[in-house]
Amino acid sequence: MSVANISLSKWHKVAGIGLICGLALAGCDRSDKEDASEQAEQETVDTENSVAPAISCDDPMVQDRLKSALKNTLNQQAQSLAANYANDAEISLASGVVSEKTNGVVIDVQNAAILQQANENGMTTCQASVSMTLPSEDLYQASQVQAANNQPSLQSRLAQDNIRINNNMLVDDAFTYIVGTQGGQVRTRIAGQPALITVVADVMAGSVLKNAMDEQRVQRAAERRATQNNDTTQTAPIRQPRTVTPVEPIRPTEPTPPPTINKPTESQNGSTSNSQAAAAEPSKPATSKAVPKDESIDMVIVEDDSATY
Repeated sequence: MSVANISLSKWHKVAGIGLICGLALAGCDRSDKEDASEQAEQETVDTENSVAPAISCDDPMVQDRLKSALKNTLNQQAQSLAANYANDAEISLASGVVSEKTNGVVIDVQNAAILQQANENGMTTCQASVSMTLPSEDLYQASQVQAANNQPSLQSRLAQDNIRINNNMLVDDAFTYIVGTQGGQVRTRIAGQPALITVVADVMAGSVLKNAMDEQRVQRAAERRATQNNDTTQTAPIRQPRTVTPVEPIRPTEPTPPPTINKPTESQNGSTSNSQAAAAEPSKPATSKAVPKDESIDMVIVEDDSATY
């Protein structure tokens, strides 16, 4: 065999080996692409299946979450409004007084229904009738503050915001909220800025302000009285106690004893009887003289020797 034939035979062998390897590599690449495609399809299916299921609007857990969100939002807005009112009135508020007020509000959720079906994220938009019951005292005090500041009445504000009032219960029949799951936990979020929360927060802040103003007025009145009492005590002289000597009681007046009468002797009976007779008769003036009884005389002048002219 010639050298040329030997070289050609070696080249064919090398070409055959290269072709076999190329076909093998092509088959391997196609297999990898098919596996990757199948894996991507499986991940897509898993992702679609992992979308959180829709949560019912009237689920008890959802309503509990909604009440907690309402309470926290109400407290935050009332804190902010009360602080602004106190700054304007130059009054300091006691710590925790606003939270104490908002904790007294009773929140209830009724007639929950789906407003919009769940989206691709599993979030459902719901609507319900939400009521907030306030203490009557807070409503009365807040109305006094609004009247003193020439603000619209509570009834007019409620009518403007489509909120009805039943005694001391404020009701929003079209309250909107959103529910869903995140990280395997139920989530509830308030949609927008509901007028019901704003109105109730304003009432709570007004009531807190009225209480603080009343307490400050009472405290200032007590301070004024104390100042006046101190001034009176310092101005008035201090009176030292003195010893009082008891007064001797007055003795009753004793009656005067009657005069002693000496009985006359027998030798003096005659003169004594005459003297007693004279003493018994009333004494007559020594200057009396006989007056003529002539009726024709108008006036009689009697001369008295003992008189002084």
